[in-house]
Amino acid sequence: MARIIETATEPVARVDVDVVTLDLVENALRNARYEMDEVLFRTALSPGIREQHDEFPLIGDPEGKMVVGQFGLSIPDFLDNYDGTIEEGDVLLTSDPYSCGAAISHANDWLVVMPVFHEGRVVGWASMFGHMSDVGGKTASSMPTDARTIYEEGVVIPPFKLYRKGELAEEALEIILNQVRKPDWNRADLNGIVAACRTAGRRIQEMCDRFGTDTYLSALDALLQRNHDAMRTLLAMVFEDGRTISFTDYICDDGVGFGPYELKLSLTRHGDKVVLDFTGSSPQAAGPINYYINENLIRMFFGIYMITVADPQILWNDGFYPLVDVVIPEDSFWKPRFPAALSGRNHGIGRVFDLLGGLLGQTNPQLMNAAGFSSSPHFMYSGRYSSGDQKGEWFQLYSIGFGGIPGRPMGDGPDGHSLWPSFTNIPCEYLESYYPLRIEKWETVTDTGGAGLHRGGNGVDVAYRFLSDGEIAIHDDRWLTYPWGVLGGEPGARGTKWVERLDGTREVLPSKCHDVPVRAGEVLHFVTWGGGGWGDPLERDPALVALEVRRGLVSVEGARRYGVVCSEAGDVDADATAALRDELRAGRPAEVPIVNSGPPLEEILANALEETGLPAPSPPVGLRA
Repeated sequence: MARIIETATEPVARVDVDVVTLDLVENALRNARYEMDEVLFRTALSPGIREQHDEFPLIGDPEGKMVVGQFGLSIPDFLDNYDGTIEEGDVLLTSDPYSCGAAISHANDWLVVMPVFHEGRVVGWASMFGHMSDVGGKTASSMPTDARTIYEEGVVIPPFKLYRKGELAEEALEIILNQVRKPDWNRADLNGIVAACRTAGRRIQEMCDRFGTDTYLSALDALLQRNHDAMRTLLAMVFEDGRTISFTDYICDDGVGFGPYELKLSLTRHGDKVVLDFTGSSPQAAGPINYYINENLIRMFFGIYMITVADPQILWNDGFYPLVDVVIPEDSFWKPRFPAALSGRNHGIGRVFDLLGGLLGQTNPQLMNAAGFSSSPHFMYSGRYSSGDQKGEWFQLYSIGFGGIPGRPMGDGPDGHSLWPSFTNIPCEYLESYYPLRIEKWETVTDTGGAGLHRGGNGVDVAYRFLSDGEIAIHDDRWLTYPWGVLGGEPGARGTKWVERLDGTREVLPSKCHDVPVRAGEVLHFVTWGGGGWGDPLERDPALVALEVRRGLVSVEGARRYGVVCSEAGDVDADATAALRDELRAGRPAEVPIVNSGPPLEEILANALEETGLPAPSPPVGLRA
């Protein structure tokens, strides 16, 4: 456990904080967190961070509890696993999930943790991690889809002092950067992360100067206690004491031929507390899709859902954590044994949201979301320029794809959007300016969103024409199982990927593959999946369906899923629509299930090759029926 060296001897007094001061501190913290983002965006070089914002900041109290942040990395777990002293001016760095209690979840994430001192004592922590586009390893972008151990996934940095009392450990940093393919990117991104943490540190110190340390720290306690009290009330309102609810979803495959992986989550309330239990999930995966997840991160995901639904204006934080117990079996998908590969954990991260939505929605189905774009699919392209002033120079792209957001109680899911609200698209102009690429099209795919009263968002088809020979890699999922609909809504469409080869053939690619050779002139179609629909599609306004037909979001044939008969011009035949809706209602079962996951899993597996062009995976060891 870390030993923090302070020079202050006077204890901090706890004082009552008036509501105006509390509001000022709360919003100052919120602004500091956004300022951290902006500092990094303006200094990073990799498009993954600079353009797509694949980074996550956090500001903590003196114990490391998050008072504001985006992703909830666990400073307490980092400190519990760091064996050394921490003094003013120190900045710590790691990329080893196994050495920080899964405060991060794969080696591409470089985590910086910095104590914030004021008048000789720690008054908080600033922390941020960012996804480095390359950390070495056997394939460009460092996420080999066939990895069996973390050793294949690039340099793994143990926790150490990047800065000791303000002095940079230059030789150690140079050794690390010598392992990666784009050291200039990594250096700039890391410097930006450190600068962002130092910016947050200055803002904390300014608040201590302005309000006094006693008032500032008491305000943090009040913010944490507010979330604790709010969550305790919500748990009692939403969950029946002693009742257990469960939900199961799947990761389609692990990249080395096994799947689907069953992911099960159960919840039981006992008095003021709830237990989130992952028992029943599949064992550790052979391939790199394992999601080594921190218990505090599970608490954070759960809290985001609960607090945002109840009062989205609350600045959610770690205050409610004592009310949530988490059970994760050892050697499972969620807690693999070292040195299991972890680079493909982005699918598990996204599927947590589907699991929580399916689980928590059972208490009030009318507030339930369908399943959506629950992943962050990756596309990577690398090689050497074949012409122009840069001929022979190395290029490397890491980017995140977008898809269909689920239908929701309040409306349709957006088309072609990111799972993470803060992520943005890499502009086509950027890609075409800095890479040997042409974007032939970037458009939503008609009918891929699940039909419903509120339609699921459509997936997108991004067509990349390669202008230099190179290699590509893909990390994606939902090629086999479907994003489920709810309350009568239909599932969204699955994703698919293929390359149009120079000889005119079409090669379907697995959802997880790397080192796939491509030639100049060939085209990759990166088609993502849609979101599930919400509610009865026969209740959707025919005029709205017709508008979406005119916009190309729904086809004329697809409009019939809503019981709407219309022309290509979007003219609705009212009589034919009424007749079709009566016919479809008459053919329904008496009771519609809350969740519609599509065909049974056995049928999906049996038809995999015919429907997707890819063979069904083999069952992983211990997969439950």
